[in-house]
Amino acid sequence: MRGTVRKLSVPRRLVADLMQASKQVPFVSLRRTLDVRPLIEARAASAQPAGWAAIFAKAFCLVARNEPVLRTLYLKWPWPHFYELPRSVGMVAVARVEDGQDCVLPQKVSAADELPLAEVDALIRHAKTAAVDDVPAFRKILRATRLPLPLRRAIWMVGLNFGRQRANYFGSFGITSVAAYGAGELHALSPGPFIVSYGAVGPDRTIDVVIRWDHRVTDAALIAKALTRLEQVLNGAIAGELLADRQVPEPKAVRAVAT
Repeated sequence: MRGTVRKLSVPRRLVADLMQASKQVPFVSLRRTLDVRPLIEARAASAQPAGWAAIFAKAFCLVARNEPVLRTLYLKWPWPHFYELPRSVGMVAVARVEDGQDCVLPQKVSAADELPLAEVDALIRHAKTAAVDDVPAFRKILRATRLPLPLRRAIWMVGLNFGRQRANYFGSFGITSVAAYGAGELHALSPGPFIVSYGAVGPDRTIDVVIRWDHRVTDAALIAKALTRLEQVLNGAIAGELLADRQVPEPKAVRAVAT
């Protein structure tokens, strides 16, 4: 059958490079349903509710603040070793349409636990709507993706195996979801070490969360505890921050009564 040869767009080339870098990572996943009723109620009462990506990015950073393993990278050069970061760096998958094609680009969010939730949300929303060249994380990764294949492979190899550069270019965890397009459980791939994926909110005010992690870094028991702690943070610190921005009802008009 005679077909049509089409060139890979730059965003699709980025995904191909990402899959190449991810194929040797021994990922394991754990899924749990979290009861987030207090968070849902706080979000409903907020004057400007933050998006779910921002909520999970900050919540995971808050959990990782007291759990160094969740800020740890596995590196191969110059010998296999761990590299613990002083703070978390998230890479949030942002769905966009470029040149008429659907694509996903990573927005970098550093130390979300040290930022107001509204600021984290603004960073992600900006990445969804701004021109690609106006988002530093997009501009940097796409500039490298335009290079010839041998140079790209070299850049990815260096970036993935030197701790400081890996944190700058690939972060310490990823956030991704297809909840905006309906229910579904997403098991994404990345160079690691951690990927958080969340589903749509259910009628019973629960949400399914999947954490995939590099098994060389840690084991399932710690991830199970991290999911428990994540639920507590979502319903505690994050809900509390949303309630601090809750809507203030306008004062009711008082009718004057003649005397």
